[in-house]
Amino acid sequence: MTAGKLARDKNATDICILDLRKLSPVTNYFVICTAEADVHVRAVADFIKEELGSKGVMTYQSEGREKTGWVVLDYVTVIVHVFLAPVRAHYSLERLWGDAPRTEIAD
Repeated sequence: MTAGKLARDKNATDICILDLRKLSPVTNYFVICTAEADVHVRAVADFIKEELGSKGVMTYQSEGREKTGWVVLDYVTVIVHVFLAPVRAHYSLERLWGDAPRTEIAD
């Protein structure tokens, strides 16, 4: 929930949390959000990393950076996906994990 609220604080939109605890051994939650441009994708991801890091929550791994339209921040039990809208639509994680309980974070 914290990563979703941080994404909202940095003006990400369409924020949702998928509860994967009963569906996947890989992680417990996906946090998925949309940013407006590549620079916004980086800003949202960097803000989440900095804020969680300041609370002692370190990123295990991150992927995607320059002009990919998608950054993934792996916190082991939570994986944060920051997308550009067309990239999010293409990969459609919400559809792929359609059985997962979903929580929306208001913009």
